[in-house]
Amino acid sequence: MKTRDRILHTSLALFNDNGEANTTSIDIANEMEISPGNLYYHFKGKDQIITELFSQYEHAISLTLSAPIDRPLSDGKGTAEDNWYYLYVVIEEMYQYRFLYHNLENIMQRYTHVKRRFKRLMQLKRSALYAICKALLQQEVIDAQNQQLLGLADNMTLNLTFWLSYSALVHDERSPEIIIHQGVLQLLTMIAPYLGEEERSFYHDCDSIFGSMLDNAD
Repeated sequence: MKTRDRILHTSLALFNDNGEANTTSIDIANEMEISPGNLYYHFKGKDQIITELFSQYEHAISLTLSAPIDRPLSDGKGTAEDNWYYLYVVIEEMYQYRFLYHNLENIMQRYTHVKRRFKRLMQLKRSALYAICKALLQQEVIDAQNQQLLGLADNMTLNLTFWLSYSALVHDERSPEIIIHQGVLQLLTMIAPYLGEEERSFYHDCDSIFGSMLDNAD
């Protein structure tokens, strides 16, 4: 792995584990056992590292979020189960860059160029979740009015955006699998009141699986 890539990899790990605000360029250099000058040769400070990491995240999550918009799940795949796996992938990608969400307001204030791009991602999240809800409605998986879909998409976007921060504050140390699984379950909980009997059974199965995961973690 090239030094530049190692810097990004190490920075991401330190930001996720210790928090971006608590990690300096010196910390990154020390973790890598390289000189600060060597790090500065590749990145002129932590701002550039943050920008590059956000670009990586933005590229990956944008492709994922665009999927249900560019190719709606109204082609026979608009089921709760299909969307379970899709939302799992979304939260999994968010978790890989969770430092952004653990200190979201502070980062947005200090990195204004990132804030503008993050706002676009928020709109993309909302559009993706609305596309999912609309596809479920077209497949008669859920029963709701269009205005309800708009509110549902807003609530799901809010939950998705702040789930990682909420989970970290409330539950302290938990495995990534439990954090991600519960995050998806929270989103499906919002859809559950609109589900038909067959799809509601899948939701209850997911809830039971989560309960077993918690039991095994104790």
